[in-house]
Amino acid sequence: MRSTPSPSARRWDGNPVTVPLRRSLRIAPDGTSQLLRCGQGDRCPACGNRIEWYHRSTQRPVRLPPHELPSARVPAACRWHVSSGIAHQAGDGSGWCRVPHAVVCPSRDRASVPPELAGLRRMLAVNTRRLIDAGAFTPPGPPADGPVPHSTECRPARPVVQLLYVRYLAASPVDEIQCVAQTRRRHRCPSPLLTPNAPPGTWTLVPASPTGQPALPAEVMTIYDLTVLPYAEQLRWRAKHCPRHAATPTAADLAVADWEPFDPLRHHEHIHTRLPTHARRPGPAGRARRAARP
Repeated sequence: MRSTPSPSARRWDGNPVTVPLRRSLRIAPDGTSQLLRCGQGDRCPACGNRIEWYHRSTQRPVRLPPHELPSARVPAACRWHVSSGIAHQAGDGSGWCRVPHAVVCPSRDRASVPPELAGLRRMLAVNTRRLIDAGAFTPPGPPADGPVPHSTECRPARPVVQLLYVRYLAASPVDEIQCVAQTRRRHRCPSPLLTPNAPPGTWTLVPASPTGQPALPAEVMTIYDLTVLPYAEQLRWRAKHCPRHAATPTAADLAVADWEPFDPLRHHEHIHTRLPTHARRPGPAGRARRAARP
């Protein structure tokens, strides 16, 4: 015996049949977060091309171009795929894949690009030139030629910051770490985390080799210690919010707080043994160049 479906949109007991509508996951324009989507859109600060940030399972987020490429044209070591919003450095068996932007970025050395991806790098370089000509992008150039100062402050380009008793590798100098919150005009907040009204951390020297791990060539290393600050201030630094947006819990995040867990063996090139608070004076070569100038 087989039941016959009712021609009307009602069940056998007379209740109406309601079919839930399928809706795709979207972000409300007035939502409190803009980071719920899989790929966080951004532009490369070195070349100006569009990128997307994707989280990885163990390491810091990776930058991927917003478009896919045929897997046959990409070397196996450069193939990436995204699954459930997580980027994986491997192929997924399909005919398409992603490539890391760092491999094809026009600002990097041309010799380090695989031959299969040279055409993509040229295309991105042409787009960078168009952005520069249109005034939409200004590449970070070398410092302007001028008089050499008598003393320059030695500061790490990527300092090691310790907060909540965890060491992180920052992506920029301490005084250039920018807030990731969204302003009312839907732009990224230009305020730095280190403001004159906020308590600063302290530069200190700590042992470079963790307990139980092989010894490193450097015995001590420089860190920017924030553990002396109140707990709320350390939370503000980890979230990368300026004091104004830290006082606004409903402020949306427009960028990723790209703190990278510091590994002394993998990040040994960022270990500095000299405190940046001391001034470095130019050597004989610098004094000779300064004396030769008119």
